[in-house]
Amino acid sequence: MTGVEPEGAPLDIRIIGGNPSPEDVAATTAVLSAALEELAAERGRLDDAGPSAWQRSQRPFRSPISTGSGVWRSFSG
Repeated sequence: MTGVEPEGAPLDIRIIGGNPSPEDVAATTAVLSAALEELAAERGRLDDAGPSAWQRSQRPFRSPISTGSGVWRSFSG
């Protein structure tokens, strides 16, 4: 398998060892299909969720310090 396939696309599952029964192959295919659908749904939810709590916490605490003529003044009048 090369990744999450489009919905309804056949899976490319190859059994390269053992002697599974047709029921074993069907069960394995069902489990793998469900897992791939769940991963695709999770990926979709993550893409639509917006910024994470970690990303939101990385905002600046204050505005940037300005530089230039007349910006820095003394505290004494």
